[in-house]
Amino acid sequence: MPSFLDRDRTIAPPGYNRWLVPPAALALHLSIGEVYAFSVFKTPLVTHFDSSLTAIGIIFSIAIVMLGLSAAFGGTWVERNGPRKAMTVSMACWVTGFLVAALGVATDQLWLVYLGYGVIGGIGLGIGYISPVSTLIKWFPDRPGLATGLAIMGFGGGALVASPLTSRLLDAYADKPEDAIAPTMLTLAAIYVVLMSLGAWVIRVPAEGWTPPGFSSGAAVVAAARRPGLGHGAPADLTANQAIRTPQFWLLWTVLFCNVTAGIGILEQASPMIQDFFSDVDATEAAGFVGLLSLCNMAGRFVWSTTSDRIGRKPIYAIYLGIGALLYLVLALSGTSGVGLFIVTACVILSFYGGGFATVPAYLKDLFGGLQVGAIHGRLLTAWSAAGVVGPLVVNRVADHQDAAGKSGADLYTLSFQIMVGILVVGFAANALVRALPQSSAVSAETPVGERK
Repeated sequence: MPSFLDRDRTIAPPGYNRWLVPPAALALHLSIGEVYAFSVFKTPLVTHFDSSLTAIGIIFSIAIVMLGLSAAFGGTWVERNGPRKAMTVSMACWVTGFLVAALGVATDQLWLVYLGYGVIGGIGLGIGYISPVSTLIKWFPDRPGLATGLAIMGFGGGALVASPLTSRLLDAYADKPEDAIAPTMLTLAAIYVVLMSLGAWVIRVPAEGWTPPGFSSGAAVVAAARRPGLGHGAPADLTANQAIRTPQFWLLWTVLFCNVTAGIGILEQASPMIQDFFSDVDATEAAGFVGLLSLCNMAGRFVWSTTSDRIGRKPIYAIYLGIGALLYLVLALSGTSGVGLFIVTACVILSFYGGGFATVPAYLKDLFGGLQVGAIHGRLLTAWSAAGVVGPLVVNRVADHQDAAGKSGADLYTLSFQIMVGILVVGFAANALVRALPQSSAVSAETPVGERK
């Protein structure tokens, strides 16, 4: 007997409104996007466990690493089982992560917080992040950048909702924030159960052969083949295992790694960084700067991915990486000349960071077709795991080294900004080398489904 969660039970009936799908995906991404607000828990957790910032920061690092790994290993499973089952599994893991972490806080067992929020919650992050992607692309073959941007912007903007909500809950449940961590986590878990369940209930996949009114699949293939920079071949339909054996996959892995490394380097250190650059900026203003960066991260996911539908994925990544390198150079050479210049420059860099995430699924579809784009996307997200370690490591290690050398203020970051320029130039070169695959690379339509791994 088929389960309510099975892919076959999620096929949309005739007349289903495809515009219901992006809000369903957005409900999921806004929930798991809470991970970007984890810093609100950092100081209370340090006080509660009498620990260090480094020991507590490991929780976030574990979650991001598990995100990339679960997306990579679970991508094929997500494609096979459909978005509803995947979103339900994501919800179960994400919420369980909060419950186990709350138990760890209540029993003073930090390892349970690592296991809950980091490992179990991180698995929920990875499965949830990729679960609606291929479905959105199938519903919006005419505007894949717009569709994925609408959903993925929720992940970037999740902190805008979760950060003030978490802060209010910590204040409401106890006089001291460190005494309110467990009930706050339980409340967030209850909210996310409802929100993510609604998304899973609404989500549908289109029927076989469905196309939007007035849309020609043949015209779309021609349009994709003629997008700037990809040559003249139509996109090949590759499985995930076939895709990772191509140089195009690894070039795009390098592109995403470089773009994320540069953005997350600012994002992770944003509050102390602006205070080091400008001594008259206080903690409250620095927190406002972090919120503004989150807004730009979210807006970039929608604006730039939508723009890519018009100008192509390769040119938009040339903008992310080329202009991003120039902006980092501006910060390195004249970032202290004015707080306004610093804020505007950092905000544009973070919009490119968000745009890179939202554009990459459509880029993958242009290169490898729509057969297993979700699974391919999952494997590509290992670049995020690597960048999540490298970006903060570069900024923090360089700052520590400069501090030990007696330097302070902006001098703590000038060298790391110069390193980021070099990283972005490498990404720019990798993007320039991306070319369309020959049609001979495509999986045969006669290949049995069970062999399309």
